[in-house]
Amino acid sequence: MPVISRFYGILIMMYFNDHNPPHFHAKYSGYEAIFGFDGQIIEGEIPKRAVKFVQEWITYHRAELEQNWEKARAGEPLDYITPLE
Repeated sequence: MPVISRFYGILIMMYFNDHNPPHFHAKYSGYEAIFGFDGQIIEGEIPKRAVKFVQEWITYHRAELEQNWEKARAGEPLDYITPLE
């Protein structure tokens, strides 16, 4: 599963040819959650502070996430997305 961004110890990953709805995986300190592009957790859990960072990151990069989702569904290489600073 390619890492498409990393910030504050959070890894953001996306599987190739994954199931709908569009989503990504966030891992942090032994926790893992699946986020929809709307910032809501679909499955799993992750500390609240990390959730806030991920949700803020989504607000800046939703279009890039959508582009990477299409690439992943097509089996194409994914682009790295700028981390939260």
